[in-house]
Amino acid sequence: MSLFWRIFALNAVGLVVAAALLLGPVTVSTPVLPAEAFVVVAGLASLLASLLAVNAVVLRVGLAPLGRLGRAMSDADLLHPGARAVVSGPVETAELITTYNAMLDRLESERANSAARALSAQERERHRIARELHDEVGQTLTAVLLQLKRVADRAPDDLRDEVGQAQEATRAGLDEIRRIARRLRPGVLDELGLVSALRSLAAEFTTHGLTVRPDLRPGLPPLTEETELVLYRVAQEALTNTARHAGADRAELRLRPVADGVELLVRDNGRGPGPTAGEGAGVLGMRERALLIGATFTFGPGLGGTAVRLRTAPAPSVTAPSAAAPPGGGGLR
Repeated sequence: MSLFWRIFALNAVGLVVAAALLLGPVTVSTPVLPAEAFVVVAGLASLLASLLAVNAVVLRVGLAPLGRLGRAMSDADLLHPGARAVVSGPVETAELITTYNAMLDRLESERANSAARALSAQERERHRIARELHDEVGQTLTAVLLQLKRVADRAPDDLRDEVGQAQEATRAGLDEIRRIARRLRPGVLDELGLVSALRSLAAEFTTHGLTVRPDLRPGLPPLTEETELVLYRVAQEALTNTARHAGADRAELRLRPVADGVELLVRDNGRGPGPTAGEGAGVLGMRERALLIGATFTFGPGLGGTAVRLRTAPAPSVTAPSAAAPPGGGGLR
């Protein structure tokens, strides 16, 4: 029964009882005797109090699901999908909660689709820029290097050192261009696969101040190209955050098969974000990418540092995985 009809029926019963009392065996003299007035007033007062109390109980019980719905709406986050309000209460309230849950389903689906299109366009743009850097800028700098070599061969002794410095600066710029192009579009991922790409990524981030230890287990299930790209990008962003913000000297990059797919874990021994620090653009980007392949992304304290964990299902059923938060400290921004 709806809340409207509950309150209507309750008040109708109260009015019927009041009319029955007024038309019943109760008699009132003229003039009204104090005892008779007391009986009538006491009866009506008790009836009104009972009616108000029952109305309060019915409204409290009937409107309680709306309070729970309000809290669910305030806590809703499309980056943490799956949370739904419990459908309960009168018909109107249950229909409202059901409509809200259906709206969340639609919003999460639309957000996932739009994020997929945006990230796909981003990857295409990365590929285009990387190709232009390699083919245009890289070739130009290579030609400059060849010209500088010819100039150095004919330059007098007092200019040869300066030409050599120009050669070294050009060669360093060319190496930087190639490094940027590799990071924009990991060719090793397309050519050699995910494991080799992650091993190359660990070697790239291993510098004098940071040592990245790869732990890449064999026997991975078959993965789609999109899943491999997401795993690579999440690992790349996590190691970038570690190198820039964590102040760590050791990091681990682990990829292993698990019962429901594969698990990627990146953790370090650096300092973590404060207790009031929110998720920065890098973490939000990793979470967005995880949603594209139906994976649940977790970041937080690791064993002495920050940990990023991502679990995903094998191809072709890339659906509904789960991830557990690792124990331990942090450094992602």
